[in-house]
Amino acid sequence: MVDFKVVIGHKDKSFQREVKDADTLLGMKIGQKVKGDSLGLEGYEFEITGGSDKCGFPMRNDLNGVKRTKIYSSKSQGIKSNRKGIVKRKSMAGNTIFDGTAQINLKVLKEGKEKLGGEEAPKEDGAEAEAPKEEAKAEETPKEEKKEEAPKEDKKEDASKEEKEEAPEKKE
Repeated sequence: MVDFKVVIGHKDKSFQREVKDADTLLGMKIGQKVKGDSLGLEGYEFEITGGSDKCGFPMRNDLNGVKRTKIYSSKSQGIKSNRKGIVKRKSMAGNTIFDGTAQINLKVLKEGKEKLGGEEAPKEDGAEAEAPKEEAKAEETPKEEKKEEAPKEDKKEDASKEEKEEAPEKKE
């Protein structure tokens, strides 16, 4: 009886689910396909893309087994580097799911009838509450603009009057 957190990526969105009694996932590797029936999502088909163990170390697809290993690597899966040629030593988890795995990342290959995220439509109460706030903001902005515009016009008029007055004086 093993519990996993499952992160499902689908159409530029991700959905999280907690899966209990997911003994069918034990022993599977990154890149293998999983039927959604074992996760409580009928009709779906997923591909395992990664995950992490209970300590937060990422799974890496080229490390066989379940053990955690320290590797030397440059700019690749799980490692970020700004400079060229820098090699870092990092701990990584193996590519096989075991009882010490905390999170599993999945990608949707085939959709089922049920929606992943539940209801995605916005609630009516929330939409009504937001509308008056937007109207109030729209009413306030013209008042502020009028206040700002009025002094600018006065300055322009004052400047033009001064120029006109100075110009005839120079001619005389």
